Amino acid sequence: MLEFIEFGKTWMPFLLEGVGVTLGLWVVAMVLGFCLALLLVWGRVYAAKPIYLFATAYVEVFRGTPMLVQLFFIYLGLPEIGIVLAPFTAAAVAIGLNTAAYQAEYFRGAIQSLPAGQMVAARAMGMSRFQALRDIILPQAGRRVIPQWSNEAIVELKYTSIAYAIGLTELTARAEQVGYQTFQFLEAFTLVAIIYLVLTGIVAQSLDFLERKTRIPGLTYTGGKME
Repeated sequence: MLEFIEFGKTWMPFLLEGVGVTLGLWVVAMVLGFCLALLLVWGRVYAAKPIYLFATAYVEVFRGTPMLVQLFFIYLGLPEIGIVLAPFTAAAVAIGLNTAAYQAEYFRGAIQSLPAGQMVAARAMGMSRFQALRDIILPQAGRRVIPQWSNEAIVELKYTSIAYAIGLTELTARAEQVGYQTFQFLEAFTLVAIIYLVLTGIVAQSLDFLERKTRIPGLTYTGGKME
């Protein structure tokens, strides 16, 4: 145990330098995924048939193929047609495109759980479909989707580790470097596991706090009961 503590004192600062890269990658990917998810859910719920079919195909492709394959396609495949991306950019785009498909489905479920007459009533009041979606539907759906979105945020934070496969020096890559320098892979990846546990715990607690603050009494189900 003392040896592990000494190992941690020596190498933890080096590993923590990768936290900034990991968090930066996660934030960029989640923001990209969120923005794209809003477009996809519009296409899946309200758009005309051709756009609906495109959005549905997008969701099925990105949910049905491994993220690592998508990452290699973007980083190694796109250069063949002249699109060359830096490792950080390629990883952010791959993770963002992937999470957009899942976030879109969470938002679609939240929107469809709302009373269908709200859109009709908004349109009858003279609001455009976009205005109704922005001002009436999404604020309510946003509250309902927080639990599912929280889970997705935590999952994607852990998925940032796949970026080491294309040479991005984030937490996992730094742990591998430490392992090769010291031949103490168990200790190195134990430290990284602890760091990820702390990060995901902070994210989970923060989003749980957000859920409680945005909860509307009488409109939220928790444990099968109305609160």
